[in-house]
Amino acid sequence: MDDLTRDYTAGVDRDLYEHDIAGSLAHARMLGATGIIPEADAAAIVSGLGRVLEQFRAGQVEWRPELEDIHTHVEVLLREDIGAAAGRLHTARSRNDQVSLLNRMLVREQCDLAAAGAEALVEALCDLALAHAADPMPGYTHLQRAQPVTLGHHLLAYGEMLLRDRDRFRDCRTRANVLPLGSGALAGSPYPLDREMVARELGFDAVSRNSLDAVADRDYAIEFLSCCAIAQAHLSRLAEEIVLWSSAEFAFVRLPDAFATGSSMMPQKKNADVAELARGRSGRVFGELVNLLTNLKGQPLAYNRDLQEDKAAILNAAAVVVPSLRIFAAMVPALEFDLPRMREAASGGFALATDVADYLVRKGMPFREAHAVTGGLVREAEDRGCELHELPLEVYAGASDLFEPDVLDIDVDSALAARDAIGGTAPARVREAAEALRREVGA
Repeated sequence: MDDLTRDYTAGVDRDLYEHDIAGSLAHARMLGATGIIPEADAAAIVSGLGRVLEQFRAGQVEWRPELEDIHTHVEVLLREDIGAAAGRLHTARSRNDQVSLLNRMLVREQCDLAAAGAEALVEALCDLALAHAADPMPGYTHLQRAQPVTLGHHLLAYGEMLLRDRDRFRDCRTRANVLPLGSGALAGSPYPLDREMVARELGFDAVSRNSLDAVADRDYAIEFLSCCAIAQAHLSRLAEEIVLWSSAEFAFVRLPDAFATGSSMMPQKKNADVAELARGRSGRVFGELVNLLTNLKGQPLAYNRDLQEDKAAILNAAAVVVPSLRIFAAMVPALEFDLPRMREAASGGFALATDVADYLVRKGMPFREAHAVTGGLVREAEDRGCELHELPLEVYAGASDLFEPDVLDIDVDSALAARDAIGGTAPARVREAAEALRREVGA
């Protein structure tokens, strides 16, 4: 092989020796137990693989590009250790089903790590939501102040997103957890394999039913990348809000020093680098999803070398999402919120206009009419340069004879308390939702 070809076709699986050797151990034990190879050879292979594993763990293995991939490295090292018996290890398997096995074990592992990271972040958000269940802040649509919500309610919105992320990773793990080993190159195996034995040892829930599909399928990898893309999109939205909230224009939150950096020139600056990088790295994760979808769309059955690109996509996406989840779970509890400023902002920008309209509706006025009346009051307040609650009672009375003095009692806290339907921002509902979310995380 030309050196150019050797380097161009090299894989990225050198660090996946744990998965590869675990699969080989289970395969060797099954070969011995079924009599496909002599039990003495199977025992020697198992013993030798244990020593090869220790070499990898101790950093004693020199990577040899001419051996192409982790599978060949393991087999060569095994042969150096136990001799000719090592040649029996590849009985009844192909690199095609071996690669698929390694990939499924990798996706299964990364699903577990991502799900655990999402759970930790949800728990952190629940803790923070309970602490701020009654603290008001402005709610936004179109990045314009809309209605007051509580900080706890806002944070729990991300908790719900991330719980769905956790569940998606769990679901993906279920579909990935099917044993392909025993499918051979594409047509199955002529040997009396005990595939269920291998599945039990490696923790797989089922064995594949179609050998062609087993070696060609990468749906589980695409699904994992989709889960990663959605989770990173959620983190990016939260990151964007942290960037906005920490700006002088909002000044809702002070960044903890442990999760911010300074400017090389401007001594007053504290930059939300963690949030900005999480936002920026979203493109890398989205790109890997598109990468693998594009890779797969034109391939005929069964195995094609294009599929070698799957591991890089899986590892690259996981290398962004898992650390992002972990650092957000550490950063979010350390955010310092300026609660008085958030309360002040929650009552500004005519954020209580809908509550004034609802006041009229409760007095019997149709909502569309109440909407129009309140819109007129907003225009009057704009002209006077004041907020709605600062308008004199006679202005309200002139707009509708349904207004009484208690309209002036409408404030942020009453607006929050009124949203007491399930899913609302009333403090009692926020506490209820946080506890429910926490219970679901533990399920």
